This record gives sequence, C-alpha cells and structure tokens, in this order.
Amino acid sequence: MSFSIRDEMPDIVQQYAMYLRNIKGLSAKTVDSYCMDLRTFFRFLKMNQGLVPPGTSLENMSVRDIDLEFIRKLGSYDIFEFMNYVADERSNLSTTRQRKSSALKSFFNYLTVHEHLLEENPTELLTPPKAKKALPHFLSLEQSIELLNAVDGPDLERDRCMLTLFLNCGMRLSELVGINISDVLRNNNTLRILGKGNKERIVYLNQACLDAIDSYLAVRPKDGVVDRDALFLSARKQRISPKTVQYIVKKYLKKIGLGGPGYSVHKLRHTAATLMYRYGDVDIRVLQDILGHENLGTTEIYTHTSSSQMEEAVNSNPLARMKPKTKPKESSEDDTGE
Repeated sequence: MSFSIRDEMPDIVQQYAMYLRNIKGLSAKTVDSYCMDLRTFFRFLKMNQGLVPPGTSLENMSVRDIDLEFIRKLGSYDIFEFMNYVADERSNLSTTRQRKSSALKSFFNYLTVHEHLLEENPTELLTPPKAKKALPHFLSLEQSIELLNAVDGPDLERDRCMLTLFLNCGMRLSELVGINISDVLRNNNTLRILGKGNKERIVYLNQACLDAIDSYLAVRPKDGVVDRDALFLSARKQRISPKTVQYIVKKYLKKIGLGGPGYSVHKLRHTAATLMYRYGDVDIRVLQDILGHENLGTTEIYTHTSSSQMEEAVNSNPLARMKPKTKPKESSEDDTGE
C-alpha cells in the first residue's frame, strides 16, 4: 500500500490494512480501496457529528484522530446513515456502494471476530446493494482470429504466445506476467497459475497454447537474462511488466480496428470465457475453476452472453415443431338437407 494513504489512516486502520495484506493475502490495490472507503466513512461521521468546523471540506479532513473509543460508540444507525449519504449526496453507483459496504463489513468483522475489540458488529444488519450485472464485452471468434493473425515484428513469437494464452486460458494480466518457465508442466500439458490471494490453480493447455509456447521458447533469449525464471521477457531481458503487456495488447487491438476505450487486456479474459462457454459446451463450474473465480455468481454472467445460444436451446426442445390444433370449419349450410 502506498505510504501516502497509509499515513492518513488511524492506527487501528493501519493494523487492519496489514492484516488484509499479510494474513488475508489481498492485493495492495484492494487494500488501498478499502482504506479509502473507510477514510470517507470516518470523514462523514466527523462531519455528521459536528466534530469539525462548519464548511470543512471532506477531502481535506484528517481522520488520524479516530480511535477505538470513537469506533465503539458507533451503531447500525451510523452505518445506514453513511450508506444513504453516499447514495443520495455522492450519487455512488450500486457497484461503488457495494464495495463500500464490503469494506465496512470486513473492517468491523476484523474488530469483532478477529481482534475481539468490539462486543457487537454494527454492520451485522447491513445488506450490500445488488450491483447491476452488466454483460461483459468480448471479441467475436472472427475478431479473435484476426487479432492473432495481426501479430508481427521482431517479438512475433512472444507476443503471439501471450495473446494465445489470454484467449485460450482466460487468465488475468497479473497471472500471465507472473508465469515462470517451471510453471509449464509438459508431462501433463498443464500450466500452474498463481491467482488472486496467492491461490494456485492448474489449467490445461490445448495444442494452440503448446505450439505457441514451443515457438516462443525456441527464440527466447538465453544470454544475459536478468530473470531466468520468468517465461515472458521484455527487451531488457527481465520479466515483462504489466504495463508493457497492456501496451502490446492495445497495439494489436488497434491494428484490427478495436482501439480506444473499452478494449483492454481484460476483454481478452472475457473473450476466452465466452468462447469456451459458447463453443465448448462447458459446465459453468468447470469454467469457474478455469477462470479462478471464488464465487460461482461471478462466472454465471458468461451464461447470458449468447442470445443465439438461448435461441438454439429453445429451438432444440422436442416440442418446438408441434403445430397448434385448430377447430374444424363449421358448415355454412343447414344440416337438414332440405
């Protein structure tokens, strides 16, 4: 976590931040976000309770003086008032309010369950707002093939290998950058990936991935390499950085006409998930394991990405071709025969 943010936090929050980072294994970015949400929470409380002069800017308000005695006086009413404030006054979207809710619940759970510093958890009745599930954007099969075919230049083998792994394995940017040569397990054609929270998972490599890795390893520098363990190397012969990978991916996306906002490395992860689900008849729980999702709900969003698949499913119903039964036509003449 950056020192500027840590220095602004009360001691109790700094201890909580170290717990998240070192015990829970959360990323520095996630810890930063939680701390900033708690800072907003404490600033609101100080303003709401009249502990700062009227007109004091929320952004310039210090929360270093917040201590355990202050926190012990808080109740569920304070929590709900804050959630109403960020919704009404700050116009936070449901996704942002959901994150703030998670930050509060995590912090007070830490104080109550882990440290036993509070007798009651004021967030116990807090229900996170439901975030609107937006369908993820992804490349079509044709666009994915075009992207792979667009790779050229002196680092062709490396760049094509990275794109191939992104599009076939659905890994995150940090996961690709962190791959070591030893993580490629050729005895069973699998790849060991270190995901979020240092959780390890194994994904199978298809023939395209194996061929791409072999082609890259054949030309990968051997002399003067700074990080010999790293699979992907930069021009300086050290482990390639996330920023460099982002630049490379955006360069090729732009080359096929998909540049600008909305197209990024993460879109390739969405693409891999969508292609596997749409064309591979993959069970949703298998897809969850491949992507390294902790919650099945995160994976389920990919089950809604194919309207054509839904149409096909409905049309495959054996009753789909049943024709409606019609009434027989009534005769217009008298049945008397006269």
